[in-house]
Amino acid sequence: MRLADFISRDMERILAQWEAFAATLLPAAAHMESLGLRDHAEQILHAVAKDLRTSQTREAQHEKSLGRGAPLIDATETAAQTHALLRARAGFNINQLAAEYRALRASVLRLWIDDCDPEAPEMDDVIRFNEAIDQALAESVTVFSTQLEQNRNLLLGMLGHDMRSPLQAIQVTASYLAALNAGEQVSGAAGRLIRSGGRMQALLDDLCDFNRTRLGLGINVIPTSVNLADVFGDELDELRAIHPDRQIELHVSGDSQGVWDGQRLQQLLGNLVLNAIKYGAQNTPVLVTVTGDITHVRIEVSNRGPAIESATLAHMFDPLMRGADRQGKYERSSNLGLGLYIASEIAKAHHGEIEARSDETETSFSVSLPRADETVTKR
Repeated sequence: MRLADFISRDMERILAQWEAFAATLLPAAAHMESLGLRDHAEQILHAVAKDLRTSQTREAQHEKSLGRGAPLIDATETAAQTHALLRARAGFNINQLAAEYRALRASVLRLWIDDCDPEAPEMDDVIRFNEAIDQALAESVTVFSTQLEQNRNLLLGMLGHDMRSPLQAIQVTASYLAALNAGEQVSGAAGRLIRSGGRMQALLDDLCDFNRTRLGLGINVIPTSVNLADVFGDELDELRAIHPDRQIELHVSGDSQGVWDGQRLQQLLGNLVLNAIKYGAQNTPVLVTVTGDITHVRIEVSNRGPAIESATLAHMFDPLMRGADRQGKYERSSNLGLGLYIASEIAKAHHGEIEARSDETETSFSVSLPRADETVTKR
């Protein structure tokens, strides 16, 4: 008996084994009944059987084995995709999802071989069956991963929103305590609260910006007419106050006036300078150069220090990345590893470009921003 015919004939026996295995996938399956455990297994098997009965070229078989085949059913959503979506919502993890397909593959082939003793010409069905299961698994994993990503982004969005009110209450209370002049101990405690609240606010802002980019919304910008010499001067004054032991120099040449989001560009510059302070040579200055021409303004932040490896340089603007400190150690940090990523997203929101280069003498980050008004739109 051909494998497709066996699947159709013994569907209930195969589904019973699927259900028995799914029931072991705890804790998600702990309170699921038979219908939930079986989910779309029957539809997946019908699609596999239909695929086995359909003629197929060797090239199509190869593509399917790589997870790039056409959908098994003529529909906008396959049974495997729907199954993955429901499993994700039920709390299964991706290993459990893959294990279901592994168990299905093994049980179908074992039952078929034991029951039908297939002959050599029919063994081609095994190859076709494995390719069909691989295709279904690829569809499931893709949808499952997308659903998890959406859930994570929504959670981050809600977390960022809900944390703002209590954080604001802490900051206001700390400022009130500082203004009381109630003694050195109270003032010191209030100062620590204010500083910690500021760090929490920065982390929260980074988290919200990161979440917007992952949702495809991009960094929010409000362009107005600004002079980068002024807004960068203010930003660097604050950074010098925070890091009095470091020398930070600003050099401006050409026209630095344009239509950009001044606060966002301060954030971009701050992230680049803080990165230079953390990873650059401590006894050398951080140089900030702003150069304006007719169409663009170029911002460059450079520092002395050890060269960045080319493999690391290629991923400098990836999110959640941290480099080694001046001693070459990857230590725990109070930041999320989002500074350079957010800087790149701010540049992108202004239709600009950002790049990094590094050699034995210097590491430099360069941002090129178009000056024309129409290049930046409010988001």
